[in-house]
Order: sequence, then C-alpha cells, then structure tokens
Amino acid sequence: MTRVAAIDCGTNSIRLLVADADPATGELVDLDRRMTIVRLGQGVDRTGRLAPEALERTFAACREYAEIIKAHGAEKVRFVATSASRDAENRDEFVSGVLDILGVEPEVISGDQEAEFSFTGATKELAGLGGDYLVADIGGGSTELVVGRDTVGAARSVDIGCVRLTERHQPASPATPEQVAAIREDIEAALDLAARTVPLADGSPRTLVGLAGSVTTVAAIALRLPEYDPSAIHHARIPYDKVREITGMLIGATHDEKAAIPAMHPGRVDVIVAGSLILLALMERAGAAEVVVSEHDILDGIGWSVA
Repeated sequence: MTRVAAIDCGTNSIRLLVADADPATGELVDLDRRMTIVRLGQGVDRTGRLAPEALERTFAACREYAEIIKAHGAEKVRFVATSASRDAENRDEFVSGVLDILGVEPEVISGDQEAEFSFTGATKELAGLGGDYLVADIGGGSTELVVGRDTVGAARSVDIGCVRLTERHQPASPATPEQVAAIREDIEAALDLAARTVPLADGSPRTLVGLAGSVTTVAAIALRLPEYDPSAIHHARIPYDKVREITGMLIGATHDEKAAIPAMHPGRVDVIVAGSLILLALMERAGAAEVVVSEHDILDGIGWSVA
C-alpha cells in the first residue's frame, strides 16, 4: 500500500484526501477527507485576477493541510487546481505560494483533464450498474460534463459554476424572476456549447451522476438530513421532481431561511441558487428522471492517479 495525498483546489473550496492506495487495484482507503470554503475565485470573472484576500484564505488552508499530510506520513502528494486558477492573470503568485507551503507545485489542469478525473472518481464504484454514464461536476467556476462507460467517451468544460453565475447576476434572496431568467439564459447557452461535444440528450439510456457541493447539498435537503452526512448522500438517487421542488424553494427563500437549513454549509448559502439551477437545467436537457449523487469525484480521481 502507498499512502497518498490528493488536493483539489477549485473556485469555491479546497479539499484534501489522504488515503492508503493499492497500486495494483487502485483501491483507496480514506484516512482523512476534508473541505474548506476559501472562495479562491472571488471576483475572477470580473477582474481576471485572484484577489489578495482570496489567496491568503487559500494559503491558510494549505498550511493546515500541510500539517495533516505530514502527520499521516503521505509518501506522494498531488495538488490539482481548476477553474479559477486557469482563468487568473496572476496565477503564478498562487503557484509559488502553494509550492512554498506544501513543497509541491500545483498543476493547473485543463477543463478536459478535470473532466477525466471527475469521471474516474465518480464511476469507479458504479461499475456494477452497467451502461453509460453522464457525469456532471458542478463547480464554483465551471461545470464539467462527461459521457462514457469504462472510459471517457466525450468531455466538455463550460464556464458556468455556482460562484461565477452568482457574482455575474447577483441574485437577491429571494431571487427575482428576472434574475432567475438571466441565470437560466447563461446556463442554456453553456449547455448548447457543451452539446456540440457531449451528447446530452441522444435518447440512449444513461445514468446521470452528479458531483460537488451544489449537488450534494440539494441531495441533503431532499433527504431531510438533520446535518450533512456524506455516507447518507453517497449514491442517493434524487428524482427530477424533487430537484425542481427544492430549486423553487431555494429561489424563494431569504438568506436566513437558506442558512437555517440543517445541512447547508455557510459557504454555500449565497451560491446554492445558481448551483441548483444548473443541476435542474441539465436534468431537463438530458431528460433525466433522477440524479445519482456521488461524494466521490475529482478528488478521488486525483488520488487514483497517484496510486
């Protein structure tokens, strides 16, 4: 067994997985898995740069993660950065800061690479279902859409994410019909673009697998969980009608009402409306009766790549 550490730094959060990996099988046994909301992508869509305060929040989390990695004695570390750091003019500042703290250079990967890691992480445990998958990783700055069976058949990353759309349209709480319509317009345009590469609605039977915080939060609400419980959320099946109902509730809720939802992370309160609208629009476009929710995603794909 090899002890590995995988770090996924996205637009909204940075996450760590420390696991024992079997190089022969790719099996991972979790030792530590955690997430910190750092909002690295704060203002990137508007300014094209990573904000100083966003960098410091991220570096603070990296310092915490460095201690955890050291305590567990991980032999290999891989740090992957996604949408916000891809888009930023000053990403070299981010790269050098991470290198100083963790001793490993962050790999600022392409949307296609991100999609492949997400697909691997999400579907490795689902092999018994058979058939094709449509994997949707709804992040803070981008959404990765992948179709495939045992391997990736087609993938596309599009610049719609819960943070990016929230900053762009500034939906109120409750959101107005005009704000919702503007967000939906951006989502539909992005799905039109994705559909040129990834067949979203080709009529063939496929399992829609949803990843990341917007999807897992909607699932937690649907399951009426008294607190966020990854074991209850992992591989839960949430029907389209329930996603539509929850999205409508979130659109009409005040900030305090959203914050009072037991499973709602404080860092997702202001972006969950945009995230749930992306999931809803995708289910409609794909004709999906339900979404299978996975707690295993790009982070696990990174871990397996190290193994």
